[in-house]
Amino acid sequence: MAKFTVLGDIDPFLHVSLNQGERVYAESDAMVMMETNLEMQGRMTGGLLNSLARRLANGESFFQQEVVASRGSGDCLFSPVLPGSIELLDVGQRRYTITDGAFVAAETSVELKVKMQGLGNALLAQTGGFLVMEASGQGKLAVSGFGSIFTIDVEPGKDVIIDNAHVVAWDSTLTYNISATSLRSGIVRSLVSSVTTGEGLVLKFSGAGKVVLCSRNRDSYVTWLGKRVRGTGNDRLSWSPPISSTHGQNAHQKEHVSHGG
Repeated sequence: MAKFTVLGDIDPFLHVSLNQGERVYAESDAMVMMETNLEMQGRMTGGLLNSLARRLANGESFFQQEVVASRGSGDCLFSPVLPGSIELLDVGQRRYTITDGAFVAAETSVELKVKMQGLGNALLAQTGGFLVMEASGQGKLAVSGFGSIFTIDVEPGKDVIIDNAHVVAWDSTLTYNISATSLRSGIVRSLVSSVTTGEGLVLKFSGAGKVVLCSRNRDSYVTWLGKRVRGTGNDRLSWSPPISSTHGQNAHQKEHVSHGG
């Protein structure tokens, strides 16, 4: 069985050790390093139709990377696109639903499938619409979130409300509903409240199971960064070359000569 280990506390690597004949697959461009006993090839996880559906649901790459220990045992390193933590999940008795961009790597015994979600959730979902990704089978699954990762256990009778942009993955046995707010009633009042408070969509989880969430909001960060790069924000990014003391002295001397003349 492949051994998954998270290396480092800040922007960690996913380290995978493979015995001969074992294989793992990862999101496109996730592979950082591999030993020469290993071989990498492209694959369409679940076939053509499932690859197309996965692309529509979570924006994942059509082709994924598969690393095979074809010439003996070896190690490899993977890394997510965004800076942040990596969480290892055991798929088997629990299946997990994954948000877009969260998948890093998994054993080939773990299968990523696209499933339909309810009409209300589909209309309000941030990505995917009627389609979401679910991990099933048996084995290790690595997911990542923007910033730090925290795992909570939802208990019966203690529903949990989480901002949609901070959810990474959740136990598929949990019941969830998406709305524009958690405290107001009515879709119009909910949307108005969402705009005025600056909050986005929230997910309400109920039942018993695990939810993985991250500390940072990717879309808010991209918006913040874009404003400053374009120079439209109050704290826009700017840089001006420093004026050296020699340059200042020369300018002062030229001004003095000009006045003397």
